[in-house]
Amino acid sequence: MPIYEYKCASCGFTKDCIQKLNDAPLTVCPECGRETFSKQLSAPGFQLKGSGWYATDFKGGSSKPAANGVDAKTEPKSTEEAA
Repeated sequence: MPIYEYKCASCGFTKDCIQKLNDAPLTVCPECGRETFSKQLSAPGFQLKGSGWYATDFKGGSSKPAANGVDAKTEPKSTEEAA
């Protein structure tokens, strides 16, 4: 479930809330009780765990690309070699 950051426009109270995607946004501030509590735009917070695609494909880094950016296996043959 995603973690959403909320902030009250009246008192400035902030809180991180875990909610389902289909839950209605919170509007009432738990600190002052006013209906000025709103969702903030922030970076997502999550952590990938386990042995899934992340651990096997990306966690260890990537191999360095070829110097010219073209793989030797897929490089087209020149016309001189074909003759």
